[in-house]
Amino acid sequence: MGEVLSQNEIDSLLQALNSGELDVEEIKDSGEKQVKNYDFARPSKFSKEHLRTLEIIFEHYGRLLSTNLPIYLRKNIQVEVMNSEAVTYLEFSNALSNPVLLGVVDFAPLQGNILMEMATNLGYAIIDRMLGGVGVPMDKNREYTEIELLIIERIMSVCVELLREPWENVLDIHPRLERIETNSQFAQIISPSEMIAIVTVNIKIGDVEGLMNVCLPYLTLETVMEKLNTKFWYANMTEKDEMSHREEIADLISKAEIPVKAVLGNSEISVNDFATLQVGDIIRLDSRVDSELDVYVGNIKKFTALPGANGKDYAVRVTSVIREE
Repeated sequence: MGEVLSQNEIDSLLQALNSGELDVEEIKDSGEKQVKNYDFARPSKFSKEHLRTLEIIFEHYGRLLSTNLPIYLRKNIQVEVMNSEAVTYLEFSNALSNPVLLGVVDFAPLQGNILMEMATNLGYAIIDRMLGGVGVPMDKNREYTEIELLIIERIMSVCVELLREPWENVLDIHPRLERIETNSQFAQIISPSEMIAIVTVNIKIGDVEGLMNVCLPYLTLETVMEKLNTKFWYANMTEKDEMSHREEIADLISKAEIPVKAVLGNSEISVNDFATLQVGDIIRLDSRVDSELDVYVGNIKKFTALPGANGKDYAVRVTSVIREE
């Protein structure tokens, strides 16, 4: 159904036609159908909404990297999401150099794998830092040794494990690093013509800066594509904030250790008397034997109690609760 014009709009249109300001030929429907170009070699499977949601997810992931990786590298880590785009897997693989650091990640329970490609200068900086150096990359690229790959695998496994939390609003995933490939030809996880989403993350380790590209095939994300929109993502995040965060905070508070003390009484003595106290000396307090004691939780007076014993241990019996705002 076409747009309905108001009476004022109709009057203005008739007046323009009568005065000659508007040509009738210009507003005639030509009858020609509008044709939109469609590239069958690059089908549009990822919308802007999908890519924007992926950026939000990996912005959360970047914050986790910047707080967790310094534990292992003992260096300041800065992470920033640069951009996201949809390309074919062939375009992605053709842009890779050799040697390359490609982590093949099992994205269970989703079908298939994703790829995490790390810049070689970041790889060399991580190796140097883990072996006690200052974290300086090599001037010339070379093949990685078996020991160096084991070191990188340890750090990349940490990076993969951190993917769980950012994705939990979409799906409870259990990612696992299957292997690391240094040759892109051995990481053909999907057909070259399949569409993928690439999220580019800039990582700065100390003074060394490089990119990490996360390759997310459409075939892997196909079952959760309807959840990759900001409305669904924020709705789940709000629901979680209102429900689970309260339980988590209450659970943490219940495990907190707080000092509790019962004050028998107070007394004032001189420094000289205090310095000459001996075993068996008596200090007179300002409270009676049958009076209630003040019980403090932290520094807050919370209970009154009577002194007593529980077996061989001293104890108090709470007589009242002091309820103050």
